Amino acid sequence: MSLFAGQTREQLRLAYADAWRRHRAGLPLAPLDAQIADVISLHPQYHRLVADPAQMLAYEPAAGGGHENPFLHMGLHLAVRDQIATDRPAGIRELHCALQSRLAGTHAAEHSLMEALAEVLGEAQRANQAPDELRYLALARRALRPAPDAG
Repeated sequence: MSLFAGQTREQLRLAYADAWRRHRAGLPLAPLDAQIADVISLHPQYHRLVADPAQMLAYEPAAGGGHENPFLHMGLHLAVRDQIATDRPAGIRELHCALQSRLAGTHAAEHSLMEALAEVLGEAQRANQAPDELRYLALARRALRPAPDAG
């Protein structure tokens, strides 16, 4: 079951805003709120948006994908973190550790997994079927391959 199952887009966005507000005020955070605040803190380019609930609720990503959707981006971070915590799909935690070493950091490793996850989710949506976990892991492993020689 999804961490945010049954919530509207507006409710999800307000959860981001509330977690960020509470974090900035030094108030206690529930574990999920702490994760949300951590993800937001890693993305200073989103701070102004998340700090302004009216702007945040009105935000519409550009059609055609010209700009990254900050809410999708942060949501993918949270999804990947949940996968790592539960090791689902099996092997994702070990793969994340290998990516951390190869890519020199947790944030870069999450981004690599997010790229693969987004690709698999897009494929599943277009095919109207469940995401293929084996394809996801295979795509994520691409970042572990040695870079081709520049020649």
